[in-house]
Amino acid sequence: MAELLKGKPVGDLLDETTKIKVTMLRDKGITPTLAILRVGERQDDLSYERGATKRCEKNGVAVVNKILPDTCSQEELMTAIKELNEDDNVHGILMFRPLPKTLDEKAACNAILPSKDVDGITQGSMAYIYSGQGDGYAPCTSQAVMEILKFYGIDPKGKKATVVGRSLVIGKPVSMLLMNANATVTICHSRTENMEDVTQNADIVVAALGKAEMLGREYFKEGQTVIDVGINYSEEKQKLVGDVKLDEAEGVVSGITPVPGGVGSVTTAVLVSHVVEAAQKSAL
Repeated sequence: MAELLKGKPVGDLLDETTKIKVTMLRDKGITPTLAILRVGERQDDLSYERGATKRCEKNGVAVVNKILPDTCSQEELMTAIKELNEDDNVHGILMFRPLPKTLDEKAACNAILPSKDVDGITQGSMAYIYSGQGDGYAPCTSQAVMEILKFYGIDPKGKKATVVGRSLVIGKPVSMLLMNANATVTICHSRTENMEDVTQNADIVVAALGKAEMLGREYFKEGQTVIDVGINYSEEKQKLVGDVKLDEAEGVVSGITPVPGGVGSVTTAVLVSHVVEAAQKSAL
């Protein structure tokens, strides 16, 4: 049976480092602060907000909430972003997406200062990921994947990594992070032919499709590490499941992240660490 690569110990280790940095900042009179910008009352947003707030409180990071109705105008949203950008007491901004279709999400994302973009959603952050230069941070979920690999001693250097999914949220940025760690990276997507052959040829598989239990046993081989980023609700099973059929894959591969309890539990720890890093930079 595969080793379950649980996220809790990874997040706990990140928290230890974060708490030390927070103590040092507070000794200087600086309270690291995350602003959560939410439009509407989406249940998944509310759930992540609770998790992020709890993690911030655990680490001594303050949280301010800017809540707008889903009927707000583009002008109201841009004004809220401008106010948070200009507030020197706010070090990081987390804006939940997707925004209502009545709003220009791209314009809103790029209005956030890259130095405060702790979830890697601006063009500035994307440029940082691809070039290694400038302000910005990697998307928290993508970096969480790398933190899990590091914690469990899985070095991507020289290995073949296949990422299933090509979104700007996970697929593309995690591919760049893996490449920066000297892996040879292949990206699969909905138009990929014979995907099973591609994933079976990899040492590391990152599943980031957003489709419940799409990848079964036939996609994997012995010795692989599988990072399942997907978080989907299965009506059939009445519970959260990943993109991978865990009960099938864990009998084949060497290590796999569970859902829930895997990547998701590391993501908020990465978010808080980014806020603290942004606070440190602002103090320079």
